[in-house]
Amino acid sequence: MSADVQLNDVWIRFGDFVAARDVNIHIQEGEFFSFLGPSGCGKTTLLRAVSGFLDPSEGQVLIGGKDMAGIGPNKRPTALIFQNLALFPLMTVWENIAFSLEVKGIGKEERRKKANELLELIALPDQGEKMVNELSGGQKQRVAIARALAAEPDVLLLDEPLSALDLKLRQHMRTELRAIQQRVGITFIYITHDQGEALTMSDHVAVMSQGVIQQVADGSTIYDHPETAFVASFVGENNMFSGKITEVSEEYAVVETPSGMLRARRTKGKGGSLHRGDEAFVFIRPESLKFVNGSAFDNRVNANIKQQEFEGSFWQVFFDVEGNNRTVKLSMVNDGSTLPHEVGDRVELGFSADVAIATPAGELAAE
Repeated sequence: MSADVQLNDVWIRFGDFVAARDVNIHIQEGEFFSFLGPSGCGKTTLLRAVSGFLDPSEGQVLIGGKDMAGIGPNKRPTALIFQNLALFPLMTVWENIAFSLEVKGIGKEERRKKANELLELIALPDQGEKMVNELSGGQKQRVAIARALAAEPDVLLLDEPLSALDLKLRQHMRTELRAIQQRVGITFIYITHDQGEALTMSDHVAVMSQGVIQQVADGSTIYDHPETAFVASFVGENNMFSGKITEVSEEYAVVETPSGMLRARRTKGKGGSLHRGDEAFVFIRPESLKFVNGSAFDNRVNANIKQQEFEGSFWQVFFDVEGNNRTVKLSMVNDGSTLPHEVGDRVELGFSADVAIATPAGELAAE
């Protein structure tokens, strides 16, 4: 079974502090949905409201169309995986997985059969007799998922479950986690501050800041079409130029900056409207910035090469740009050839209006 989840006009307050503000989200049945944001943005608070460990100050939480008001966590069709996993060290792997079934009074033979099925699902067959301390970090993670699935929830809630793993294992586990979700077909709601996790695994991502949902979309839309300055500066890397709108059309805006006139696609949606004279930001991804070298570009800025870093498959080049007090970064694929310029060279950088985005001036992610 699987169920959709709706948050309707949800506010969560702790005294005068507002942890979540007017949240409206519909998470479809069977999708992998992530809440993404920095620490303290309210994402775990919303997860607790869905799980029943916290009651909204206002609004509704619906699971499968049913209002969850007054229904405790043990009565909701959800299972929650915490950051610390909370596996039982004195139980074997299969006993950990089947614990919820034992609580329900299901016999040992049936419990063991279900545990074996789930061990197959998480690609750990024949590991049931091991103790938890004999498992690797990634294996423990899978056992925690199997234990949650044994309860047959309609919705699985995951609160930054990969945060304690090292980088390579985290990258491997996010692929595994997505594969498990697709096999079981139930709704996953995932909490993370890691953009790579959210963009890689999710059908849809909600980007949060200070209790507010900034944007909800699929990963590529979040990355390529951010609706607010916060989303543009938080998700991935971006170079930013600030200035005032001098021209605006349905699709584009021209922003006068200390580095020159810059033309970019205008943001749409929650970012707000853009008008002539408004303060605005122009964002351009490092991979979309190019050396001009005689080519035609909508936008050009003068710069001096400050630093170059070799990362194997990429070169990262850093610049001081006229009129911009922020270091600007260009990313180039390493194709085996030498870089066309050296540190200290004065160069011209260019980018197309179609790969840049103009947003109203507003909150930026912390650097």
